[in-house]
Amino acid sequence: MDIRLVVSDMDGTLLPDGRVPPEFWPLLAELTERGIAFVPASGRQLATLRGLFAGEPGGEHLSYIAENGTLVTLGAEVVSTTTVPDGFARGVVDAVRAAVDDGANLGVVVCRPDGAVIERTDGEFVAECAKYYVELAQVDDLTPHCRDVLKLAIFDFDDAARAARRYFDGLDGQVVVSGKHWIDVMAADANKGHGVRMLQRRLGVTPAQTAAFGDYLNDVEMLAAADHSYAVANAHPTVAARARNLVAGNADLGVLRELREILDGREGCEKS
Repeated sequence: MDIRLVVSDMDGTLLPDGRVPPEFWPLLAELTERGIAFVPASGRQLATLRGLFAGEPGGEHLSYIAENGTLVTLGAEVVSTTTVPDGFARGVVDAVRAAVDDGANLGVVVCRPDGAVIERTDGEFVAECAKYYVELAQVDDLTPHCRDVLKLAIFDFDDAARAARRYFDGLDGQVVVSGKHWIDVMAADANKGHGVRMLQRRLGVTPAQTAAFGDYLNDVEMLAAADHSYAVANAHPTVAARARNLVAGNADLGVLRELREILDGREGCEKS
């Protein structure tokens, strides 16, 4: 196998408990030594991703696909940002407010390159946001902050998929259910697959030299950009159907086990 780029989703895929497992770091050192780039790809904020990895040897020089592909870095260089029109961002904020007036238990995060902003400030919502956004500001009104927006992340305490269908199906942009409680609204051409293709071009890597790991609906385009695509055992059924290979779940460190196989020149069994 001539793998030169490995891209992995974080929550539900690589991370068993929201933190990088200690077994990952020796694998990262070996990947780096062999000239294989490892790239975290997540709906998380860039600053949050850097915080997960930069504190360990080898983590300080990683590239990232952040904010579901709307912000892509190659080392310290930002190579791509994809924003939504200002008026569209304001419309999404207004749609969330209308849904709340209708009884939905929602909150919205306006995600910008310089940090994330919220106007809902109860402790339960703030705690959920703080898991994924370390650069997070609370304001009285989001409307003035609806410019240069990468993504609008909507948290639903009940059922994100149902809220997406009920309140946000008519939006012109891309509405992606990123987890049981999260909906991401982005530009129509923004996704993790776009980020993978940007890095492939910059690194001179082909899809045949790319491995990608994912678990949820916002990973589908990323898996399509890699010839070696893997869904973890706990993946959404749609993602499992799209991936070429299945590996053990995140709680069982399936990504790490498959990386060991790749480094040893083997690959997990394809689905029949």
